[in-house]
Amino acid sequence: MPDKITYYAIVGSGRTAEDPFGLVRRLEFDDGGLTDEGLRRDFSWKFSPAIAEWEHGSFPYDLVEVSHKQAGEIIKHFREKWGPFGQAADS
Repeated sequence: MPDKITYYAIVGSGRTAEDPFGLVRRLEFDDGGLTDEGLRRDFSWKFSPAIAEWEHGSFPYDLVEVSHKQAGEIIKHFREKWGPFGQAADS
């Protein structure tokens, strides 16, 4: 279980944290390990290189740190947009 979770909204090109392209999170562990995940359209989390790419200046969009509450609101926004069970990745 992670010791710290940091959420980021994917924004840019007119998108804001209230209506982002997507949501990513960094899970940090006491042993110094970490993993980055992105929210998929089926509402599962899967590894994503987005945060590391953004930190190195090679991600095409900006990331804005959001609170856990804001992350919940973003997920709610996507549920309204994609339906309660999401949609397949190719939709």
